[in-house]
Amino acid sequence: MIAELTSSSLGHSLSLHELQALLVQLTQPTALIELGLLLTCLGLSWLVVYRLSRHFPNAKGPQSVLLGRRVFDGLLFPVLALLLAFGARWAMPLLNQPVALLRLVIPVLMSLVVIRFVARVLRATFPNSIGTRLLERSVSWVAWLGSILWIVGVLPVLVEELDHIQVKFMKQANGRAPSLADVLGDVMWVGLVMIIVLWLSSVVESRLLRGKVVDLSMRKIAVNLIRTVLLVSGALVALKTFGLDLSALSWLGGAVGVGLGFGLQKIAANYVSGFMILAERSLRIGDMVKIDNFEGRISDIKTRYTVIRALGGREAIVPNETLITNRVENLSLADPQVLISTVVQVAYGTDLDALFPQLIDVIKQVRRVLSDPGPSVNLSSFAADGLELTCTFWISDPHNGQGGVKSDVNLAILRLLNQLEIEIPYPQRVMRTVGDPATAPKSTA
Repeated sequence: MIAELTSSSLGHSLSLHELQALLVQLTQPTALIELGLLLTCLGLSWLVVYRLSRHFPNAKGPQSVLLGRRVFDGLLFPVLALLLAFGARWAMPLLNQPVALLRLVIPVLMSLVVIRFVARVLRATFPNSIGTRLLERSVSWVAWLGSILWIVGVLPVLVEELDHIQVKFMKQANGRAPSLADVLGDVMWVGLVMIIVLWLSSVVESRLLRGKVVDLSMRKIAVNLIRTVLLVSGALVALKTFGLDLSALSWLGGAVGVGLGFGLQKIAANYVSGFMILAERSLRIGDMVKIDNFEGRISDIKTRYTVIRALGGREAIVPNETLITNRVENLSLADPQVLISTVVQVAYGTDLDALFPQLIDVIKQVRRVLSDPGPSVNLSSFAADGLELTCTFWISDPHNGQGGVKSDVNLAILRLLNQLEIEIPYPQRVMRTVGDPATAPKSTA
């Protein structure tokens, strides 16, 4: 299969004599024509991608596979350059010009297309994965090495030698042992199929999560189901391409069942719990929750775990089974509004009937404080040093934090009390020192 790939579009490989002749042709003036055609291909590719990125600005970004973040770092730029380079190469013989530079550039562009495709799909699917960079580098090394071996004429010879090496422990559908070249070719096709499946799943996910009609939790259910179906289908197609008999995998179902019953029980429970959370919508993305004294906002619900981000920036990864079996406080399940209270003391003798309406008015003027339901002020207790007042108010955005709005309310109350010259009492204690009788002066008779 590798031999079929290498001989499909690039023609015959370069022997040592042909390579020497190619190097001689690169020094001829006709190579300047090829250089001009190559620069024209690159310029046209850049112009087309630039115009598309300006026409579809929403399609750009670090997660975009075709356009990427900039004009030249997406997949579309090398693909267009490769197609134009193929056209230029086919046109050169029509102009009675020898082909030299383009024979070297086309394998390089093909390697760049493979590298860019794998890298962009992996970054879009697994943006924060450490293994993504390692896989990108591995694919880059293999692709660049393959292009170099092809240019120097070693790759077809190497493939021919690998075709004579049989893998004894594997069997094809005809009962014969495949060659090492066939195995490597099947591995390449399996990798290509899985990369395409990951690309389709990332496209579907971005399209669904971009919508505004359906609830976000329901869209996450659809994304997870579609991704699972695509990955399973891709794996089956890849295994079929690899030459394995899928009917022989029936025993795998029993093995998976036994594994789920023992070692994979917790993992399976987390996956099922994740779908239950998304389906019941008891916990939704964006809700403020508190579990095990950790309070924060749900930033994402995965199939196995849920990410809770605290207002201070810390993130907790909670297994979905824990959210199903343990007690969870949801501050915004039925209503995102949250009640906040603050306490202040005023001196005895203060006219509370006149003070209460003024306190309510200044609290209403604080940003983020709701006017419906409005704030309230109550005499909570007769403290030792003054009258204790409890001021309560509502906010509708607890994910933005509660400390800031509470501080603003306290500052507004303090300004009002200072303006009205109302005393805020503080504890006062009288200390009396009793002298030591031993050191007291003696009276004289």
